[in-house]
Amino acid sequence: MTTRQLRLVLEVDDVDAAVAFYRQALGLPEADAYEAEGGARVAILPIETATLELANPAQIEFIDRVEVGRPVAHPFPGRVRIAFEVTDAVAAAIDLEAAGATPVAPPTRTPWNSLNARAEAPDGMQVTVFQELDDTVGRHHERAGAGTEPGAGSGPDGAAA
Repeated sequence: MTTRQLRLVLEVDDVDAAVAFYRQALGLPEADAYEAEGGARVAILPIETATLELANPAQIEFIDRVEVGRPVAHPFPGRVRIAFEVTDAVAAAIDLEAAGATPVAPPTRTPWNSLNARAEAPDGMQVTVFQELDDTVGRHHERAGAGTEPGAGSGPDGAAA
């Protein structure tokens, strides 16, 4: 078996508003959309690559302290948030706010040498945008707090997405 795609499904009250937010804030195109009986709707916004990051509560709290400076209340079950790698975290943070997000923390340099900013989307989802500042191969294993085998550590932003 080969896994070919990761889909993170967010339940939102207003699909149009959510599509507009993620399109405006992060440039995600709408690839497909479906409607069904009873007003059921879904929009699919593709991203070139995705990772599944599994982090324990201590790692989540560590990331909160690094990005935000304090623990953060996570309103979604399982403490889910979305993280997007961007080429310019400062501009992305500005774009998130312009699209209606509430800033949670400004761009902050992390111990793993990325620039991370956190915002809360209009739907309440915690969104991290991160910019890698070091393209060194193998940085996952070497950065502070990874503590795992290469390829098994937390992703570039340390997020559990």
